[in-house]
Amino acid sequence: MNPIAMTLVFVFFGGALAWSLARRYRLMMAGAPEPRFSIDSVSQIADRAGLVVKYVLGQEKMRTNPRYLLAGFAHIGIFLAFQVLLLNSVMLWIRGFDASFDFWGLLSTDSPIGQLYSVAKELAAAAAILGALYFVYLRVGPKPRRMSFGLEGLIILFIIITMMIADYLYVGGTLAREAATSGRAVEWTWYEPIGSLVGLAFASAGGGTTSFVQHLGFWYHAVWVLAFANLLPYSKHFHIFSVVPNVFAAPLDPKGKLPDVEDIEGKLEREEPTGIRRATDLSWKHILDLYTCTECGRCSDNCPAYTTGKQLSPKHLTLAIRDHLYDTEGQVIGTGGVDSPRAETRDEADLHVHGDPPNGYRRKLEPVELIGDLIDPEVVWACTTCRACEEQCPVNISYVDKIVAMRRSEYMDKSEFPHDLEKMFNALDVNGNPWNLPAMDRGKWAEGLGFDVPLVSDRPDAEVLYWVGCAANYDDQAKKVARSFASLMNRAGVDFAILGSEATCTGDPARRAGNEFTFQALAEANVETLNGYGASDKTVVTACPHCFNTLANEYAPFGGKYKVVHHTEMLRDLLDEGRLVPQGRVDKKVAYHDSCYLGRYNEVYDAPRDVLDAIPGVRLEEVDYWNRERGLCCGAGGAQMWKEDEPPREGEQPQRVNTKRTLQLLDTGADVVATGCPFCMTMVTDGLKAEEAEARVLQLDVAQILEQSVLANAPALAAEDEE
Repeated sequence: MNPIAMTLVFVFFGGALAWSLARRYRLMMAGAPEPRFSIDSVSQIADRAGLVVKYVLGQEKMRTNPRYLLAGFAHIGIFLAFQVLLLNSVMLWIRGFDASFDFWGLLSTDSPIGQLYSVAKELAAAAAILGALYFVYLRVGPKPRRMSFGLEGLIILFIIITMMIADYLYVGGTLAREAATSGRAVEWTWYEPIGSLVGLAFASAGGGTTSFVQHLGFWYHAVWVLAFANLLPYSKHFHIFSVVPNVFAAPLDPKGKLPDVEDIEGKLEREEPTGIRRATDLSWKHILDLYTCTECGRCSDNCPAYTTGKQLSPKHLTLAIRDHLYDTEGQVIGTGGVDSPRAETRDEADLHVHGDPPNGYRRKLEPVELIGDLIDPEVVWACTTCRACEEQCPVNISYVDKIVAMRRSEYMDKSEFPHDLEKMFNALDVNGNPWNLPAMDRGKWAEGLGFDVPLVSDRPDAEVLYWVGCAANYDDQAKKVARSFASLMNRAGVDFAILGSEATCTGDPARRAGNEFTFQALAEANVETLNGYGASDKTVVTACPHCFNTLANEYAPFGGKYKVVHHTEMLRDLLDEGRLVPQGRVDKKVAYHDSCYLGRYNEVYDAPRDVLDAIPGVRLEEVDYWNRERGLCCGAGGAQMWKEDEPPREGEQPQRVNTKRTLQLLDTGADVVATGCPFCMTMVTDGLKAEEAEARVLQLDVAQILEQSVLANAPALAAEDEE
């Protein structure tokens, strides 16, 4: 081999890679500081390492979604090949200085370990070739809309395929050359099944040919691994470098918790950004997220806004901001990036390499405000904050925190927001509920139940605090759920009480719509009230997943740490304990709709299904594909309940999210659609009316269905029940 040539290869490619990575690191660290680690905790390091094992090494999200199963296994094949062949690459580089190097005999094909590694290497290379060929097929054949297309992807795939072939050529050329030198015949071996076949093919060639094949395979593989590494920082494949730190740095907070916003009043007084207004307002972790995007499009493929024709595409939102950072690198970090500011503006046609973006995304090569200059406001206001994008992202990129931060900047820094939300904001400020009804009306839902529903002020020692929520206090349909749940708790002998007029909205719609000031005011008021009644020593139960998520996950910074359960969890426990006994049959096909804030946010999937399964006669139907963690949003989250949908992107027919979800539920052939969220109940009911199906398909909460079986005097499950 040639030590001088190998040294030059390392100096050139290694130096170039170090320079590129330093640029990307400097750009990342130009982002806002964000406390992320507390390395004094061994358990935190273990938790973060566990995330890497699960999502990177274990490829969790690549192998569990049936919709992308072939693509997932193709990626796994390529991923495993690079892990296995990394040791081989190191060995080849060292062989540039010492041709006989084999890790001191450990990887010699004369040793059992070497033989096992050799067969693993050859099979892994074959898996990589097959996986890469499948991705080539997707790019030249069906071209799924979710994916990015362009020459870059095909070049990368060509490099992967040829690097694997080069290793076979090196093995085969070496075997043929050694056989010619020793006078022995080339033999096929189980531990080099493909390489030895290549050797057999060149066995009759002359020494010059076999030497050429050997050197071609060696230098192509050894050099292209390093050349390939230099392409990564400038392509979507940068995730090969960034995915491990990105997953390791993921928040360990509950999924449903948004990042804390400290000193909101001070920020407003000092006129400091309260959210993300410009690219430099992104944190270093946000930028690391942008680096890690693989452009696979699973986020947009499962986004309720995008799949119903809105401009929001989580993928293109990420790419637009990432590319803007790259374009303005020189202005952000000075020398070492783009040489000088460029003032020209390019339109969205320049983004074609990432797949055709929806209208609403532009490209500007000077520092700009993200919303308005780079991205249309309709993009961020269309988000339902359902987390479907985050659930499907194979590299654990977060989207909701960025979108909410952009909304916060729009509302609090610029006073620009959908006018529909103004009424809701005013209602929260004046009356403490989005319906803008008097606080004294809270608790009226319990009148005429036949038993007392005590106030916690009268029963401060009650074991359970029932957080009724705004919907069940003011919405007629949700009031029926509260009555059913209270009746079941009363039958089971649960010692519970309610806050009545002392409660206000948890602030969820305000926070998700960017009004952090109102959220914090409501949170502080509620925490003071709850702590005054010793709620931290009680079980807090609620039938609203939005209240559930806020109370359980977002009140801790304000001093509120509570044991919060969803009403379906309590009902399941009461059934398991025998305190509730279903007796009457409910001979209905029931399709359960997963609430995003209960399922994806808090991983409560089984409890409502367990309750339904316990009811005699109920036949539970699941929506094909769109169920559990893949369940489609109803369209109400992220304050969408209080505003109209954004218009469709160019060339798309308008469709409401709740209509799409309702059609999925109707496709099950169910007689009843069961929900566990008052917002979902409203949206699905509206969807049934829009499809003129409300006369034949009921929309009921899980508690209402259970009540029919447990209580003999419960209203019958008939269409009239919903009139």
